[in-house]
Amino acid sequence: MSDSPSSQAADHSSLHDEAVQAYQAGHHDLVQALADRILAEDADHVGAIHLRGLLAFASGHAQDALRWLERAIQIRPEPILYNTLYAIRLKLGDFTGAVQSIRQGLALQPDFVAFHYNLALTLQHLGNLEGAAVSYRRTLELEPGHSAAHNNLGRVYADLGALEEAEQHYRRAIELAPANLVARNNLAMALLATGRYEEAWPYFEDRWFGFKLADGTPMRVPLEVPLPRWMGESAPNGHDAQTARAPDGRLLVLHEQGLGDSLQFVRYLPLALKHFRQVGYLCPPPLHRLYAQSLCSRWPGLVLLDAVPTDLSSWDQYIPLMSMPWAFATRVATVPAALPYLHADGGLAGVWRGRLDALPDPRLPRVGVVWAGGHSGFHLDALRSLAAAQFAPLLALTHVHWISLQKADDPAKLPDAATRARLIDWTDEISDFADTAALIDNLDLVISVDTSVAHLAAAMGKPVWLLNRFAGCWRWLYGRDDSPWYPGLRVFTQTRRGDWSDVLARVAAALTQTFPAHDNAS
Repeated sequence: MSDSPSSQAADHSSLHDEAVQAYQAGHHDLVQALADRILAEDADHVGAIHLRGLLAFASGHAQDALRWLERAIQIRPEPILYNTLYAIRLKLGDFTGAVQSIRQGLALQPDFVAFHYNLALTLQHLGNLEGAAVSYRRTLELEPGHSAAHNNLGRVYADLGALEEAEQHYRRAIELAPANLVARNNLAMALLATGRYEEAWPYFEDRWFGFKLADGTPMRVPLEVPLPRWMGESAPNGHDAQTARAPDGRLLVLHEQGLGDSLQFVRYLPLALKHFRQVGYLCPPPLHRLYAQSLCSRWPGLVLLDAVPTDLSSWDQYIPLMSMPWAFATRVATVPAALPYLHADGGLAGVWRGRLDALPDPRLPRVGVVWAGGHSGFHLDALRSLAAAQFAPLLALTHVHWISLQKADDPAKLPDAATRARLIDWTDEISDFADTAALIDNLDLVISVDTSVAHLAAAMGKPVWLLNRFAGCWRWLYGRDDSPWYPGLRVFTQTRRGDWSDVLARVAAALTQTFPAHDNAS
């Protein structure tokens, strides 16, 4: 005698519950066996079909997963199915479809917290900050203790330039989850952007959580080596120099983040020689020649290393480079800003000088330009960069020799034919930052987006006009057009998010005022 429909349904329900538990435990082979057993007897069992979709998704077969989920929804739409469908479409890069999936799920279950949170995440990724803020706020109405939602809403507010509101949400996120390192790092950025360095630096120590390795995967542990961490113990000062011991020991400084970060913070290496007789820095290859000629030639106690030594026995302590401002108790008023601390090789600079002097109208001002940052995979690169066509109106000013300093990691960032015709472009002959420094040494001004060349030129003491995105990087300070880090730097910040036209108009007016055309007439 065969089982009754009701007993078969009960059996399938029991098997499904067992399969769900197995999935949560990571026993995928058992999940598939149980799901297939159910489907052999009930081909329209939505729960089993959903599990097959989850298995396909977990194994990296997103298209197969999509087919399973579409089949389940066709049989019986359920809110949880749309949440999985959202994740699959997101993985496939179908952001429009992902948003549609969430909205379909919300129509069935308007108070499902995950729907509102995931919708906010996606809208934030797509740059719809106002829409994301609405969805994060709804998430928090339904679940006030949602730490990640507080953090992300804080980031949205920060990107909208509302740093006070951002700070409030970051702090609430940390109260709810003290181990929320993303929120701690974001709070550091907000505090730094408003000049509260003393309070910010301890939170800034959690910046590593946002780092990515060369293959794009997130870092799992802080940047460190098996040595005692130097925290900035007091060094001898002028009042007790006669009785204080001479600096001793050796400090290993670890490179982190981008080349611009290195160019900004290497100013601390000579200061560390007041604490240690030798300071070693793990130097990125593109900066090695520049630092050797600028720093090591002046301070013999500085050495540049290509990698972490396999034998650390001769080193006493270590510190990540970007922890040095905290070690030196840096405040806005005490930023070590004596310029220049980087300089060009005289011979290399002389070669460029000869070529520039041979140009027609040699009295025209020489202005170096960078309109796009490097690292196109960096999520903020599109916000800080201009297309060559956007930058072209500035190059229409004819009483200037425009010198390209633009090195591109993406062909889309290279100048088009019309832009190239207005540029003097020798960048193919530049192999590292020592070459770039030699060219910059002969310029009157550098106009650059927020990228490494701006740091290099400013560290050389050259006038730099920085094209700064709306709600830009913390280091340029919110609401200021000057910089304590580089006294010769002038900041031109977007007044509207994503709008470069106003910035370029202000720069063009400043150029005309600084270099009047009639002063350069033959």
